[in-house]
Amino acid sequence: MEAVKEHIIIKGLGAISPLGHDSASTAAAYTSGVPAFETILHQGILTPIAALRAEAEQKLQELVEANHGYKHLDRSVLMAVYAARQAAMQAGWLQENAPVDDDLAVNIGSSRGATGLFEQYFKAFQQEKLSSSASPTTTLGNLSSWVAHAVNAGGGQISHSITCSTALMAIANGVAWLKAGMARRFLAGGTEAPLTDFTIAQMKAVGIYSRLADHPYPCQPYAAEKHNTFTLGEGAAVFALEKTHHPATGAAIVEAVGLGFEKLVSKTGISAEGINFQKSMRQALTQLPEHDRKIDLIITHTPGTRAGDTAELAAIQAVFGENAPAITTNKWLIGHTLGASGALSLQYALQVLQQQQYTSIPYPNLLSQKHPQSIKRIMVNAAGFGGNAASVVVSLV
Repeated sequence: MEAVKEHIIIKGLGAISPLGHDSASTAAAYTSGVPAFETILHQGILTPIAALRAEAEQKLQELVEANHGYKHLDRSVLMAVYAARQAAMQAGWLQENAPVDDDLAVNIGSSRGATGLFEQYFKAFQQEKLSSSASPTTTLGNLSSWVAHAVNAGGGQISHSITCSTALMAIANGVAWLKAGMARRFLAGGTEAPLTDFTIAQMKAVGIYSRLADHPYPCQPYAAEKHNTFTLGEGAAVFALEKTHHPATGAAIVEAVGLGFEKLVSKTGISAEGINFQKSMRQALTQLPEHDRKIDLIITHTPGTRAGDTAELAAIQAVFGENAPAITTNKWLIGHTLGASGALSLQYALQVLQQQQYTSIPYPNLLSQKHPQSIKRIMVNAAGFGGNAASVVVSLV
């Protein structure tokens, strides 16, 4: 008798970003297609960024006021806690004052971790006024440990960084742990709060930051005009994962997770052919049923850089050929949120599956803009410095 197939379902989702602080506000922002960018003065130069809006900022403030211990935490940790509590609540896992759940594991990642606090404490160090809180509050482990406290999780607590693939690799860990029986429930996602002087300066130093401060679309993935338009954003998204043999109708399923690495050929770690993307996409495709490996839409990583965008499009062409799926991204709306970007793209994928529509990119670009009639399966890509890439395939039952 054929064994009953196991499914990894997304039972809950929480997110906070420049587009919104819950499902309703975020969905409305995607539907409107209005970018969430603003302009700041950074080192005397007008610079575009995507920061949380007032309502989302108020939600973070309410979180801090509800728990005295949160006021010393980095912004990245606060956003992770906020998103994780949303996800756990939606999944039905969040019970205040309940016993610790030893079967609930947590993996929250970030490319750069406690960026704001680290810079703050380094300035204090230079002035010989360093606080005893400096080390405890800037360790990467803060991410998952504080999330675990916030949702009463007593299982494995993993904080990691694999640059901009971080969030999707947290999903990969969740899938692996659940399939291995090392946890019954798993919270996985990514968070990033990189809108600091030093982090913005680092991105500018790489030579990729957008100079389109006065443009309605400062971040332009797939731009027809060849220029770099990388723009930083902030946010977090967390997913409540669970294994089941009988998913309910309409449930979101993680069908496949692929990882890819390539030999470093540049400081950003990506080849012109996008070898890392080719590997991650092919690995994900092999996990789908042999008779049904059709992808209807790819939400690409494409951060708005000439090299990165071109490499990923080349990789898609190499893997899918003439049968390449439709392609879109959300970075023209919220910029690049580094370690959280894959999670926010996955959030977008779930909305597209539910709504069966996505907003066309309004500036001149290299895509055909042909939308599929039906969107049953979406692949989400992410890649980061170091030559790594990840691809996650999701669908609805």
